[in-house]
Amino acid sequence: PKMKEERCVQAALLCLGVLCCSQGLAAERARPSLHGHRDRGKEGQVLHRSKRGWVWNQFFVIEEYTGPDPVLVGRLHSDIDSGDGNIKYILSGEGAGIIFVIDDKSGNIHATKTLDREERAQYTLTAQAVDRNTNRPLEPPSEFIVKVQDINDNPPEFLHENYHANVPERSNVGTSVIQVTASDADDPTYGNSAKLVYSILEGQPYFSVEAQTGIIRTALPNMDREAKEEYHVVIQAKDMGGHMGGLSGTTKVTITLTDVNDNPPKFPQSVYQMSVSEAAVPGEEVGRVKAKDPDIGENGLVAYSIIDGDGMDMFEITTDYETQEGVVKLKKTLDYETKKSYSLKVEAANVHIDPKFISNGPFKDTVTVKIAVEDADEPPVFLKPSYIFEVQENAASGTVVGKVHAKDPDAANSAIRYSIDRHTDLERYFVINAEDGNIKTIKTLDREEMAWHNISVFAVEVHKQHQEAKVPVAIKVVDVNDNAPKFAAAYEAFVCENARSNQQFITISADDKDDSANGPRFIFSLPPEIIHNPNFTLRDNRDNTASVLVRREGFSRQKQDLYLLPIVISDGGVPPLSSTNTLSIRVCGCDGSGSLLSCNAEAYVLNAGLSTGALIAILACIVILLVIVVLFVTLKRQKKEPLIVFEEEDVRENIITYDDEGGGEEDTEAFDIATLQNPDGINGFIPRKDIKPEYQYLPRPGLRPAPNSVDVDDFINTRIQEADNDPTAPPYDSIQIYGYEGRGSVAGSLSSLESATTDSDLDYDYLQNWGPRFKKLADLYGSKDTFDDDS
Repeated sequence: PKMKEERCVQAALLCLGVLCCSQGLAAERARPSLHGHRDRGKEGQVLHRSKRGWVWNQFFVIEEYTGPDPVLVGRLHSDIDSGDGNIKYILSGEGAGIIFVIDDKSGNIHATKTLDREERAQYTLTAQAVDRNTNRPLEPPSEFIVKVQDINDNPPEFLHENYHANVPERSNVGTSVIQVTASDADDPTYGNSAKLVYSILEGQPYFSVEAQTGIIRTALPNMDREAKEEYHVVIQAKDMGGHMGGLSGTTKVTITLTDVNDNPPKFPQSVYQMSVSEAAVPGEEVGRVKAKDPDIGENGLVAYSIIDGDGMDMFEITTDYETQEGVVKLKKTLDYETKKSYSLKVEAANVHIDPKFISNGPFKDTVTVKIAVEDADEPPVFLKPSYIFEVQENAASGTVVGKVHAKDPDAANSAIRYSIDRHTDLERYFVINAEDGNIKTIKTLDREEMAWHNISVFAVEVHKQHQEAKVPVAIKVVDVNDNAPKFAAAYEAFVCENARSNQQFITISADDKDDSANGPRFIFSLPPEIIHNPNFTLRDNRDNTASVLVRREGFSRQKQDLYLLPIVISDGGVPPLSSTNTLSIRVCGCDGSGSLLSCNAEAYVLNAGLSTGALIAILACIVILLVIVVLFVTLKRQKKEPLIVFEEEDVRENIITYDDEGGGEEDTEAFDIATLQNPDGINGFIPRKDIKPEYQYLPRPGLRPAPNSVDVDDFINTRIQEADNDPTAPPYDSIQIYGYEGRGSVAGSLSSLESATTDSDLDYDYLQNWGPRFKKLADLYGSKDTFDDDS
């Protein structure tokens, strides 16, 4: 390789220089000199010792030498060496015997290993000459230094393999971007092995680098981030001052252009078309617009606003900063029939503006937004939000109250039908004409019963029943003077027997159900026929009250204890109404101060009737009679009810319980069989206990047992035949329960609970002797032989 050839040339030149130097040193003789130290002999004479002289062939060794033979570093030679081989040279110190070896006869020092100056630049060694035979030092030790001479064997290395840097776009030429630094391990004090020069390999013509400092700078003006944002630059550092033969190293630098606000926002189109239904509510989104700004971050923020147009009052625009869009929203309710389209002029402007680029033009843009209003199927609309009508009470049925009117706001203008919400007119006082909305009465109204009627009226499109509107209608019932005034209360007047003439004893007032216009003021008077009543007189107080006065003196309860005074009351209506109300006036006894003592007239008439004791005796007798009646009824109810059910009773189940327990089958005297006989059966009619038959059944004669018969078997057979032959009997029979149970029965228990087993040892053959009624049981429980015989 080329580098190896260069190193060989350098080594050859260096060896030539070393050879010349060693020849000059070999010709130089060491001159003896005194050390200021004298050795005295035995006789006291002063002996002078001459200074030793070393002959140095070489003081340094080239690093990285790769020749076939060890490198001669230098040669030791003492002045006292006569060449007879009696002097032995010894080498000690750093690397002695390992790296450096010496020929003890000739004193030549060789390097046995390849040296690297970057690992160690010099070695300190000690040389000494001794007698070969006695090892006595002939010269004191002497130090010398072997330096490793540098060669250019290390390329430059950058501190980082990759660098990252930023620079604003549109920066001026020469703007510093970043400084890169490389280092060289070679000796900077020897030659140019460590002298570095920087150059750019990739990245032109956008960037440049200073050769001595490694500073990267911009090389082109107006670099645009929106065109290209990232650049990759390769920087080289070369030693030997950049000359041929030098070693080099490279690094990669990634340079990013940062954004500046150098682009205004632009709408991609000049007109936006949008539409919105007239049924949309305020706040609903209509559409979106977006102005494109290639800048990023704060430099790309755009704010939207409406600056002109006939829809400024109907619409508004907000900015969605996440998507950088302008959101057009409805501000007020629309009406398709009033206006079908609107136009807006929307502006988009940058929020943050860089003054350095203000000359690029206004950083804003405008666009026209046209919004079409779509027709929606709207419900009918009443001309008024509510209606108030008046109608006189007692008006005839069919009287017109008022008229409501609604219209279809849509362009179709559909016909409207009206109806009354019957939940608001439960009594059905009104009816509405479905065609024209006229409301009429269908009942007579009474203001005193209900002064106001609040109803609701529906308006529905004929062809679209789901589109309806509702309006409240208040109907006031106007008062008519149809109620005459009456006493305000049920007055009870009392006058003393000793009352004085013209003495007032009561004040009355009136009440009228009509409105105030037809009620007060009230006028009180006496009827014309008794206007000159000898006992009492009336005075109208003109404040809707009247006072009743005594006209004469001296009243007597014995003669007359009650007076009825008719009073006429008229109201202030047009025309006025009046009524005659009767005031009851009772004559009472009073003391001297006018306080009532008694208004009862019985004190004067008790002698003519019964005394108090007689009345008490009569009441006592009445109470005693009542007690006797109650006791009689109670005793009557405690009697036993008859056991026989008669025909008029409808008994579903007749259960007769007997508490008399007999003595078993052998007892024939303890029980009276007559209690089992039905008296009705004796008379020829046996009623059903579970149902009431539709017609009577007459049993066949001769089947009924004798009244005094005690043969139970005959009695039961008779009842069974009657039941089987009864055409009115249902498929079920009445249940008769008899509490007839005795002791000592030969049959024992008839229960079949324990008879299911096949190995039962019970003998039921005796059932054959019980008669035809027990034949079924005898067949079931009798012995097998008997069963076979029967079959």
